[in-house]
Amino acid sequence: MSGNERLRPPTAALTFETSIDALKALGEPTRLRLVRLLSRNDLTVTDMTTILGQSQPRISRHLKLLVESQILTRYQEGAWAYFRLTENATIARFVRSVLATIDGGEPALSRDDERLEAVRVARAERAAGYFAENAGRWDRIRSLHVPDADVERALLSAVGTAPLGSFLDIGTGTGRMIELFARQADRAVGVDASREMLQVARAKLDAAGLSNAQVRHGDCYHLPVPRDSFDLVMLHQVLHFLDDPAAAIREAAATLQPGGRLVVVDFAPHRLEFLRQEQAHLRLGFARETVAGYLADSGLEVTGIDILDPDGSRADQLTVSIWLARDRRGARAGLAPAAVPAMTAL
Repeated sequence: MSGNERLRPPTAALTFETSIDALKALGEPTRLRLVRLLSRNDLTVTDMTTILGQSQPRISRHLKLLVESQILTRYQEGAWAYFRLTENATIARFVRSVLATIDGGEPALSRDDERLEAVRVARAERAAGYFAENAGRWDRIRSLHVPDADVERALLSAVGTAPLGSFLDIGTGTGRMIELFARQADRAVGVDASREMLQVARAKLDAAGLSNAQVRHGDCYHLPVPRDSFDLVMLHQVLHFLDDPAAAIREAAATLQPGGRLVVVDFAPHRLEFLRQEQAHLRLGFARETVAGYLADSGLEVTGIDILDPDGSRADQLTVSIWLARDRRGARAGLAPAAVPAMTAL
């Protein structure tokens, strides 16, 4: 049995009463249509009134019942409330099994699908506008370090190819790390403080068809996710924007399951002062010992550090560092450690 398998809880069964409640909630045409849509995308009440052509009060009443029956989850993002299929894996599996038996070619459902696609296109257009406005500054940063493809290969090597139960990407930005790892995971969640970036991420996840992935608005110091619930957590190019990176790592570590892993990606120390002045970087990189200390102080064991040096063709280039750490509670609980890829020793 692999370490990853030992970390996963056994499959739970619904109680008879919960099953009856779920079936009652699903046993109404509008509610079933709503759940079918929300099993694939996070949507607002406005989105759903547009798709189903029904009034806001009617849609809201149905959503309230579905949330109360634990079939849907509601979360706030500024002035907007988003809805999604429950994060309770047992209930979600039950609901998906019901949805899998439905003929999607029915006229009403085909119209729902067409209108959902129109909502996705509108999202993508808004995201593309924001991305176009900011692409220049992002491209400038990328040009200063090894290609993103090299960083991603190193991350995939560090994490390995074993299935992931749950993945959390803190400071998800455009959602690229979710795209990279969501297909290994049962569930992937991205958190970001920028609503504009979340628009970009949602559009990309829609286009990639990643129905097991979602993004949320949130603060990296107070994450809107449960404690002890993720197998893999990532902070990718986040720490240099923060005034208290140690606190962010402590908060990230608190979301790990026993034996879970935390990956930090950031720049090594540098002297490019313009990044502070023009790009809002509060820290000009981190020594390997500094982040390793943050991780150790958060109850994690550093299992490897990878250093990705630039090609040296320019004086203003940046080195990318990757830290991999594991929650020590896994060892105390007797969980078999997952294989740790070869990385630079601390």
